[in-house]
Amino acid sequence: MKNLYYFILVFLCSFQLFSQQLSPKASVSVITCGPGTELYSTFGHSAFRVHDSALGLDRIYNYGTFDFNAPNFYVNFAKGKLTYQLSTSTFGRFLRIYSYENRWVKEQQLALTTTEVQSIFNFLENNAKPSNRDYQYDFFYDNCSTKIEEVIKKVLNDKVAFSNEHISTTKTHRDLIADYTETNVWSKFGIDLALGSVIDKKATKDDYKFLPDYIFQAFEHATITNGNNTMPLVKKTTTILKEKPAKQPLSIVTPFTTFLAISMVILGITFFNYKKQKRTKLLDFVLYLTTGIIGIVVLLLWFATSHTATYRNFNFLWAFAPNVVIAFYVLKSKLPQWIRSYNWFLIGLIVVMGILWILEVQVYNLALIPFSIALAYRYLFLIQWDK
Repeated sequence: MKNLYYFILVFLCSFQLFSQQLSPKASVSVITCGPGTELYSTFGHSAFRVHDSALGLDRIYNYGTFDFNAPNFYVNFAKGKLTYQLSTSTFGRFLRIYSYENRWVKEQQLALTTTEVQSIFNFLENNAKPSNRDYQYDFFYDNCSTKIEEVIKKVLNDKVAFSNEHISTTKTHRDLIADYTETNVWSKFGIDLALGSVIDKKATKDDYKFLPDYIFQAFEHATITNGNNTMPLVKKTTTILKEKPAKQPLSIVTPFTTFLAISMVILGITFFNYKKQKRTKLLDFVLYLTTGIIGIVVLLLWFATSHTATYRNFNFLWAFAPNVVIAFYVLKSKLPQWIRSYNWFLIGLIVVMGILWILEVQVYNLALIPFSIALAYRYLFLIQWDK
């Protein structure tokens, strides 16, 4: 009986080893998916596909997943300690999701030898183990897109050469984000508010590859060398799913129109306050409190998190955190004398903001043009009122 147990154990282990050995028909592909309508899908997606028709294996390796049920998920998310993981699924299931979301899917089958296919498969299988699958996500430098090139380089070493000569533009990270948020203007506003001046530096050509579209292009122009033979890395490119044309709903409720309307209200109330020699204390309280709270959030993202893109965020110049305290002073009928100097200081910060914008040290959202003008106008009124 004991010998039978060992025989079964050896047989199962042998079967396991055999099941991991791919046939000569196996292939590795890079899968690129088009943008979706939700913010998390705005920039597209990349994944690996391993297909072996002889073994009936058709598997997706996806570096873009995370676990909502992980301990302290939301706290870690806020701190910038984003733990993503490599997950696997069948290609059919993966495709159904993108078909439902009406997103295009393209496949680039790689020109690899049987040994190279097996090596990549082994690497992905090992990387997908619970002990290996987690990694610290970074939106610009370590995501589902950058992982694709990273894996290929790690497994194939110097056999593969990537060229960036096809990239002819010179853009910042903020420019690249803007290319994908033209129709998602509120997301663009939130990104411009939360991310700092570090994303206004010119991106290197390698930096472009945080976006799946640019990884797709990188593979289209890459080569692989075996012995003395150098050939294109991509053997065949196929469009598996096409996006069905859909009408984009037009909306006049954009950040610019919203803040323009708010600014007109501020300017209008201030004008009538000046004419009537009255002061709307509630307006002042709301402005100082709101800008102060936004300023606190900006500073927390800068100093209290591990997010690499929220550093040096000069939105604090118009959203000045101490305004939270000042908000309660402006509720008084008689303003303290030092408020006048404080408001001159706030106007100076807005001027500095404009200079930084002109010099492109940090590019702000256009919605802040009318709003910062209205803020400065209100501060000037309060200085006059203080007199």
